[in-house]
Amino acid sequence: MANPRKIIIDTDPGQDDAAAIMLALGSPEEIDLLGVTTVAGNVPLSRTQTNARIVCEFSGRTDVKVFAGCDRPLKRPPVTAEYVHGPTGLDGPELFEPTMPLQAVNGVDFIIDTLRTHEAGTVTLCTLGPMTNVATAFQRAPDIVARVKEVVMMGGAYFEVGNITPSAEFNIYVDPEAASIVLKSGAPVTMMPLDLTHKVLTLKARVEKIRALGNRAGVALAEMLDFFERFDVEKYGSDGGPLHDPTVIAYLIKPEIFSGRHCNVEIELDSELTVGMTVIDWWRVTKREKNAMVMKDIDAQAFFDLLTERVGRL
Repeated sequence: MANPRKIIIDTDPGQDDAAAIMLALGSPEEIDLLGVTTVAGNVPLSRTQTNARIVCEFSGRTDVKVFAGCDRPLKRPPVTAEYVHGPTGLDGPELFEPTMPLQAVNGVDFIIDTLRTHEAGTVTLCTLGPMTNVATAFQRAPDIVARVKEVVMMGGAYFEVGNITPSAEFNIYVDPEAASIVLKSGAPVTMMPLDLTHKVLTLKARVEKIRALGNRAGVALAEMLDFFERFDVEKYGSDGGPLHDPTVIAYLIKPEIFSGRHCNVEIELDSELTVGMTVIDWWRVTKREKNAMVMKDIDAQAFFDLLTERVGRL
């Protein structure tokens, strides 16, 4: 690929977020990572901004710019997921205080400035957590929406329904208003829902291949996945947990291993039972405008081969 895709990763690390960041950093031919913005989600912002820098240091990339963004959802109290990710959000390997600096600029301002200074239609926003930072940027600077090449998001579900409530996926549930703003913005959206991510399981043999890379990033990621999968194995009875967030980055590198459908997606904001639900018109039974490419199938082995190879380069 002559010109690597310029991206901002917006994230709340999270072991699977760590895998996504590593995949991006190991793919310089396809991915030009302009910066990492962090948001409150899996763990509070104080932890996510630390974790993003830890992942960059595990990867030997202290040059990456990391920014702290929003510390709470737009309208709701924060919800976190230490019960999945551990108290640090990156439980598994031995962690440390990062030495690389946190950038002084706020993450939301970085998103706005980057979209304004780069040529329109060249910057992709990759959201791996609640979409508070991106929604805030869109609200604060409506002119940037038309400049976005694509928003590629991990979030939502249709056939798999919910993983934090019976009807809602975690990233959307934490800040449904933010997700609704982004989906209604008119920016091109590609969505990686649970329907897709539940097909990429951290089977023991796959994790052992990553561990066998022997480099610092590979060993750290394998130790994270050892911890991370325990919750899902117990919950779903599967051989390994789903590896959600790196599907966003894999899609930018190898779109041919994905398939899905262009649909209308609306976010439920009011219902007591289904707040945060992604109501996906998969069967196109309404006349509502299609606003997202919803991915449903993936070649799981090709995905893990890609992830393993790229982490091996770090």
